[in-house]
Amino acid sequence: MKSLGVYLHIPFCIKKCNYCDFCSFPDRSGERMYEYTKELIRRMRVFAAEHSDYRVDTVYFGGGTPTLLPSECFGAIMSALYECFEVTDGAEISVECNPATIDREGLASLRAIGINRLSIGLQSANENELKALGRLHSFEDFCRCYSDAREAGFDNISVDLMYGIPEQTLESFENTLRRVAELSPEHISAYGLKIEDGTVFGRIRESLILPDEDEEAEMYLLCKSVLREHGYSRYEISNFSREGRESRHNLRYWRLDDNIGFGVAAHSLIDGERFGNSRDIDAFLRGEDIVEERSSVSAEERVREYVMLGLRLEHGISADEYRAISGREMQEDMPKMRGFIDSGFLLEKNGRICFSDKGFFVSNAILSELLY
Repeated sequence: MKSLGVYLHIPFCIKKCNYCDFCSFPDRSGERMYEYTKELIRRMRVFAAEHSDYRVDTVYFGGGTPTLLPSECFGAIMSALYECFEVTDGAEISVECNPATIDREGLASLRAIGINRLSIGLQSANENELKALGRLHSFEDFCRCYSDAREAGFDNISVDLMYGIPEQTLESFENTLRRVAELSPEHISAYGLKIEDGTVFGRIRESLILPDEDEEAEMYLLCKSVLREHGYSRYEISNFSREGRESRHNLRYWRLDDNIGFGVAAHSLIDGERFGNSRDIDAFLRGEDIVEERSSVSAEERVREYVMLGLRLEHGISADEYRAISGREMQEDMPKMRGFIDSGFLLEKNGRICFSDKGFFVSNAILSELLY
């Protein structure tokens, strides 16, 4: 049987954060959550009936704010998951968590139904920065949530952080890194802020006071050095983990493994075909087909994606793998690669090509030069 990752998009939140461009809908009452859960399960059953040759080894509840979902909805989804699919022993089952939306009882309930990995959205340990981001929780709320999660039996916790945010300095980011690392979560993600159109920050971008590009670069390098001090290894541009605690679900995307996304705005890659759902929640609830883009991954797209996604990973790409996929020589196809190696943005080691620390920070620009 082939392995499969399952992504479940839960698009509800209390309010959108100032930077958020994800598909989410403020819903304090929870009225649509039960209806959404029912339709999500129906679509899971339809897919599973047509694809019986898969075994699920990772599951990820993303959002939105999945921890807003009532416990009975989580239970129904998990029951359906095991009814629809063969789920491997030891499958990684993750839920994104906002500290403002769940208590000790709720965390214990998640653990009891088989969820074994928690991704807690902290973003910053500094109260002024949390307020600037529009977060609903304090650092104290996060610490309480983290402690409750440990008490509930979660031994695989990830914490999300951001850098390059309003009011942030190199010193305040170091404070965040050290306070979180001292708690010893198994995994830490650190993402640079991107200002997106349609967000609060997008509307006021001209008035935002943000760290400049040089400060952001220093923050990125500081992140690696501080986390390395505390026993974390970078395995992807924005992700650091204890040994063996990498996000197995996210690695599926970077390695172009099959994955199915259920819910609005969810994307999938199945048997070389990529498709994505619209954000139309009303059409979703009516049971309509909401796939708005569908394409087959061509041989050349597969080659480009091998380079683009493989270079995001710490171990990079190899000439042998490139040749096996494309039938061509890697550095002949990408003649600019040698220049980036000579200038220290790319490294050659153990037969592989990977980004250096300074290369990781400008990876998008380098990939554009290599691939286009």
